[in-house]
Amino acid sequence: MRGVFVSVLFGALLTLVTAFGASAQQAEIEGTISQQFEAFKADDFDGAFQFASPMLQQLFQSPENFRRMVTTGYPMVRRPAEVKYLELREIAGFWWQKVQITDQKGFVHLLDYQMTQTDAGWRISGVQLLDAPAVTA
Repeated sequence: MRGVFVSVLFGALLTLVTAFGASAQQAEIEGTISQQFEAFKADDFDGAFQFASPMLQQLFQSPENFRRMVTTGYPMVRRPAEVKYLELREIAGFWWQKVQITDQKGFVHLLDYQMTQTDAGWRISGVQLLDAPAVTA
């Protein structure tokens, strides 16, 4: 009986530690994305570029190239009216944060952020625009 109690106690402790770790990880990931949104709102593309992964920074080579990509390909992230963080998932070793953005015109956009953990913290290594409901706020 004592062995069962110890096993249950250990299992509960492991679940608690795992849940706390995942919760902290999600908060850090959401923080990275939120900080990039704040930089976009301030038209601080140098600052926003710092939240891109080293791979993306190498790909775009400059904050100006990054700005052009964002303004033409992802205009809804520049000054979103509302941001909702949905589920965080691990898929094949990669972390994906789903984000629902309502733009200034009230259109809803669903994006999936691929995240990479670096020595400097979590960085955005890619964004996919997903099919979202065609609803306005």
